[in-house]
Amino acid sequence: MSVANILTIDLEDWFQVSNLDRYIGRELWDTCESRLEASTYRLLAILDEAGAKATFFVLGWNAERHERLVREIARRGHEIGIHGYHHALVYEQTPVQFSWEMEHCQKIITSITGSPARGYRAASFSVVRRSLWALELLEKHGFEYDSSIFPIHHPRYGIPDSPGDPYRVAINGHSSFLEFPISTMRWMGWRIGFSGGAYFRLLPYRVVAAGIKQLNAHGQSAVVYLHPWELDPDHPRLPLPWQMRLRCYGNLEHTEGKLRRLLRDFEFAPVEAHIDRCRRTSPCYRLTEGELVLRDAPLATSGLQPVSKP
Repeated sequence: MSVANILTIDLEDWFQVSNLDRYIGRELWDTCESRLEASTYRLLAILDEAGAKATFFVLGWNAERHERLVREIARRGHEIGIHGYHHALVYEQTPVQFSWEMEHCQKIITSITGSPARGYRAASFSVVRRSLWALELLEKHGFEYDSSIFPIHHPRYGIPDSPGDPYRVAINGHSSFLEFPISTMRWMGWRIGFSGGAYFRLLPYRVVAAGIKQLNAHGQSAVVYLHPWELDPDHPRLPLPWQMRLRCYGNLEHTEGKLRRLLRDFEFAPVEAHIDRCRRTSPCYRLTEGELVLRDAPLATSGLQPVSKP
């Protein structure tokens, strides 16, 4: 039986990328040419052709300005999640600021779709060891899952020794909250990203496919992520340093073709399609003084401790 993988879309415009913060502040966003609707409708058409559904993690700032687009995404059967309000990194916010964002975004999404979002993804995967407190607040605000933890080494994000498969997190006496970490693969003893963003664009397709097949062979679903602007190679480009230019603009002209091939070769579903199964079968970890810990085999530094295994 084939494994249904998880397709996620971070609904951002080309000027909302964290790498561009120093060049285009949020106060300038309203002055930038928005290409979000055109690129997202293009993406929706590709998904319709493939018969695939996805989870769209939506910035509240975009939802306020593109209500019809968000409503159309939901009408086509895709899940709507929250990506924060204006792409602020979690570890640069206070818990009070983060709580306000969650409340405000849920009100926006509920007013558009008629129901609150079940899931959340942090800007630039910024739920890291020092911002694990965000999981408690997400559960408090009624979220059922997070998909922000990236188990790799990276200057801006990542908890490299955290689990790579979905798991439950025991919070406030409940053990139903889920974490869907971003997928990684092993290379020369290191965990590396492969399934989205610049990793997906820059790596050869055969490497991406091999990573997904590796996970599927063990009955695990790969979490794939993309942005609408990655299907728009003609969007405005800034004169960036070469490393940043590569991350932001490298292989944009090939993203659509790779995505179409991915949708032909693998089965995909939104995160919400996996919630019930993962609640039944995933191990459970607990938050202890801001750390997550596994009871049977403690993880020394990840901050996760197991409470139970299925």
